[in-house]
Amino acid sequence: MAVSRGGPQRDGEPAGTDRGPVPVTADGRPRTRGWPGSLRDYALEVRGSVQGVERGPLVVIAGLIVIWLVFQALDDKFLSPRNLSNLSVDIVGTGLVAVGIVFVLLIREIDLSVGSVSGLAGAAFAVLNVNQGWPEWSAVVVAVAVGMAVGAFHGFFFAWFGVPAFVVTLAGLLIWNGLTLYLLGASGTINIDEEGLVASLTSRHFEDPVAAYAVAALGTAGYFLAAHRKRSRHRAAGMPYRQTAEIWTRTGVLALVAFAAAYTLNRFQGLPLALLIFLAVLVVSDYVLRRTRYGRRVYALGGGVEAARRAGIGVERVRVAMFMVSGTLAAFGGLFVASGLTSASPTTARAAGSGMLLINAIAAAVIGGTSLFGGRGSPWSVLLGVLVIQSIASGMGLLGVEDAVQFMITGGVLLAAVAADALTRRAETRRGRP
Repeated sequence: MAVSRGGPQRDGEPAGTDRGPVPVTADGRPRTRGWPGSLRDYALEVRGSVQGVERGPLVVIAGLIVIWLVFQALDDKFLSPRNLSNLSVDIVGTGLVAVGIVFVLLIREIDLSVGSVSGLAGAAFAVLNVNQGWPEWSAVVVAVAVGMAVGAFHGFFFAWFGVPAFVVTLAGLLIWNGLTLYLLGASGTINIDEEGLVASLTSRHFEDPVAAYAVAALGTAGYFLAAHRKRSRHRAAGMPYRQTAEIWTRTGVLALVAFAAAYTLNRFQGLPLALLIFLAVLVVSDYVLRRTRYGRRVYALGGGVEAARRAGIGVERVRVAMFMVSGTLAAFGGLFVASGLTSASPTTARAAGSGMLLINAIAAAVIGGTSLFGGRGSPWSVLLGVLVIQSIASGMGLLGVEDAVQFMITGGVLLAAVAADALTRRAETRRGRP
C-alpha cells in the first residue's frame, strides 16, 4: 500500500515540505493527528480488522470465551485453578504436533502421518530406555532424530519424485503405525519411569510465583518492543504503521491476559514446565517464519509454486525442510503425550499414534486460523485452536460425557472452521486479492 509522505500544506509552510510518512487506518485513509482523531481512527481500524484478516482470531477468542462460560455454568470446577493448570499442560502434546502441521499447511500441503510419527517416537524412546537400558537423554535424541528422518523421507518422495503429499503421508501413517506396534510387541504398552526425564516434562512445575510473573512480564515486554520496532521500520520506509496509542492498548490487553494467567497458575502449582516449553517453541517458530528470509520463502511458496520458482526459491529444498519440521515436532509432541500417560501406547484414544491426535492437531491448526489453501497462518494460531479443542475435551470430561459425543462436537467445530476459511478465501478472490 502506497503511503503519502506529505500531508496537506499548512499556513506558512513551504510547498513540497516532507513531514514524514502519514499513518493510515485499516481502510487506507490518512489518520487524523491528535488524540481525538487518533481514537476515532483506531476505532475504525478495529472495525476493519474485524471485517478483515484479523477476524478469524477474534472469532476464535469469542468462541473460546463462550465455551468456557458454558462449561463453567454446567460445572463450577471448570475455571478452577487446578483444571486450568491441567488444561495448560494437556494442550502441549497436541499443540506441538499442530505447530508442525502449520509449517506444512503454509506451503499448501498436508501431513497425515504426524499421529503415527508421534507414536513411533514414543515407542522408540520407551524401547531404548526401558527395554534396552539406554540413558533417557540419548533415547530422547534418537526419538527426535527418528521423527526428523521420517519427515525427510516424506519430503523427499513428495518434492523429488512428485508423489502427492496426501498419498505419501497416508502411506506413512500406515507404515509408521505398523512399525510402532511391532516395536511395542504383544503387550502394546511400555510404561516409562514416572520419576524420569520424560515424565517430568508434564509433571514438573515452577512453584515459585516469580517464575510465572517473570514469563508474563517478559512476554509483554517482548511484544511491545517488537511492535515498536516494526512501527519504526515501517515509518522509516514510508509504509503503513500502527500508532503508539494502539500499540500501548494492545500491550495492555496482552499484559492483562498474561498476568491473569500467571496468577491463576500460581494458585495451584505454579508455572508448568510443559507450558513454558510450548511457549518457547511458538516464539521461535513465529520468529523463523516472520523475521527470517527462510520464513518469507515459506510464505512465498504458499502463495504460488511457479511464482516462487521464478523468484529463485529452491522449491524442493523448502518442501523437504517443511516436512522435516513437521516430523520433528510430531516426535516432540509424542514424547509429551507419552509423558502425560507415563507410557508409550497407540491403543488408547488420547495416546500418541492414535487417530485422534492427528485429527485434533489438524483441527487446532485450522480452527486457530491457518488456511488449508496455503500462505496464511502462524504458529500462534495453534494456541487458540488447541485451547478450543482441549477445552471441549476437558469440559466433557468433567461432565462425564462419552467420547463419541466429543468426537462429533470436535468434527462440527472443524467443519465450521474449514467452511469459514473457504468463505474467506472466496471473498478475498472476489475483491481481487491473490
